[in-house]
Amino acid sequence: MEPKKNWKYVPAPLAAEVEVLGEALGLKNPYFLSLLVSRGIKTFEQVKDFMVPEVNQLHDPFLMKDMDKAIDRLILALQKHERIMVYGDYDVDGTTSVATLYQFLKDIHPTIDFYIPHRYREGYGVSKMGIDHAKATGISLIISVDCGIKSTDLISYAKELGIDFIICDHHLPDPILPPAIAILNAKQTDCGYPYKELCGCGVVFKLITALAQAYNLPDESYLQYLDLVATAIAADIVPLTDENRTMAFFGLEKVNENPSHGILALLELAKQNRPIRISNLVFAVAPRINAAGRMDDAKKAVQLFIETAYQGALDVASLLQQDNLDRREADSSISEEAFAEIENDPAHLNKKSTVVFQPHWHKGVVGIVASRLIEKHYKPTIVLTQNGDIVSGSARSVQGFNLYEALHACREHLLGYGGHFAAAGMTLNIEKLEAFKAAFEKAVAERITPEQMVPEISINALLPLDQISLQFFQIIAQMEPFGPDNMRPIFLAKNVRDTGYSKLVKEAHISFNLTQGNNSVRGIGYNMPDKIDIVKSGKPFDIVFQLQLNEWQGTQSIQMQVIDLKETSPN
Repeated sequence: MEPKKNWKYVPAPLAAEVEVLGEALGLKNPYFLSLLVSRGIKTFEQVKDFMVPEVNQLHDPFLMKDMDKAIDRLILALQKHERIMVYGDYDVDGTTSVATLYQFLKDIHPTIDFYIPHRYREGYGVSKMGIDHAKATGISLIISVDCGIKSTDLISYAKELGIDFIICDHHLPDPILPPAIAILNAKQTDCGYPYKELCGCGVVFKLITALAQAYNLPDESYLQYLDLVATAIAADIVPLTDENRTMAFFGLEKVNENPSHGILALLELAKQNRPIRISNLVFAVAPRINAAGRMDDAKKAVQLFIETAYQGALDVASLLQQDNLDRREADSSISEEAFAEIENDPAHLNKKSTVVFQPHWHKGVVGIVASRLIEKHYKPTIVLTQNGDIVSGSARSVQGFNLYEALHACREHLLGYGGHFAAAGMTLNIEKLEAFKAAFEKAVAERITPEQMVPEISINALLPLDQISLQFFQIIAQMEPFGPDNMRPIFLAKNVRDTGYSKLVKEAHISFNLTQGNNSVRGIGYNMPDKIDIVKSGKPFDIVFQLQLNEWQGTQSIQMQVIDLKETSPN
């Protein structure tokens, strides 16, 4: 049974602002207008920029601190025919970053190589093994992408070997920065770049944009990689605002019209129908790319994107497809074991955190398992495994809780840790395991609030069933791409009833057939068998839902995807 959810209502916008926007646009639909105003879109110009982005909305790359230094060093390397290495992380953001920069530079500079560290042999970020490999192969310039900002000691080591570094990263910098020739990271406190939420591939895109400008190359030389940038934006769950929205918009356009061989091969194997949306990239494309690094070697993911022939890309995509099947199997079996471990721990009910450990669990999927545990047991969660005497794991947080801060409070028990507000990783000696578990529980208990222990659904608007239509859905679809800070709207319908035809499907999902007044709408609700009694009670109930397009035998219709429901309050 999933945890009970709190329904939170997004404050309704001022009626006067909704009216003004309606007059400016010549529209009368108050539901759509309210959605726009509540997201800060209140004028004709703002609607135009939001609904119909233009490439010229992208910021000047030279506004980023050190961009001029990075370009100067790159031009020198190109002029002197230096060997360059692009060094990236093993996840989607990292591999798309490497593929984007490698391909762009390859067109103008033949002596270039790429390097992806092995998740298990080298770990996250810049590695000594990678630097030694660079030295052995005559590399004099390394460009790290989606990593490097935390690698002060290793970049110092590279400098001693005569290897320069350019860092392209988006993670939060430490007070002491690595001794790189240039650091491209908008999150630096003294960086005046107007947008701070780029992903790693977004930073790379700014670098190749700047280099294209320096060499007077056509716009297509860098715009052609926007499908990879959009994939990284989707996978890295960065805000879909400002530049990210613009790049994702045009990236999706390319995905649908003329994708790279690698993206096309993944879409074909995943059997994705057009139009491709951000959700397709998140749930179909990204897991297959990530699976390479989780189960084997992420170099395959880069190879997929740099293949020049479709058949070659399809062959590599098939390998990723198999990695993903292996990942699913490991994920499923480990999740079952983790749930059993929790069920067999009577003390877990009163704990504020979840920490589970088995030495044989596959390191590549512990982060996914942590997310699955949170779906049922809504607590900050760590899943740990073991290699030799070293225990390592991944942590995931609940909404609003600073996971990194809690780990920092336990640092005396850890060999290393890193991450973000919502996700992190750590390593520790096996003999420190019990002390760490106790310290983490204490750190969470001291910091978490009762509200953070209950999942929350943010409801955007009350929507009567008589407003649900294909036309309304198409209007809402113009707000895409959806993602963080521009989420797909969630609606509330009150006092609905079962027509008598709602039913449980596969003992887990509810097929809804609901009525409100003289209007009826169909819908689906996944994994809510415990709600069927409310539906079949004959009494009115309230539902929160999103709208989705249903296509069957060439006919389109709109249905609700029900997220939650509860009995209508007598008040």
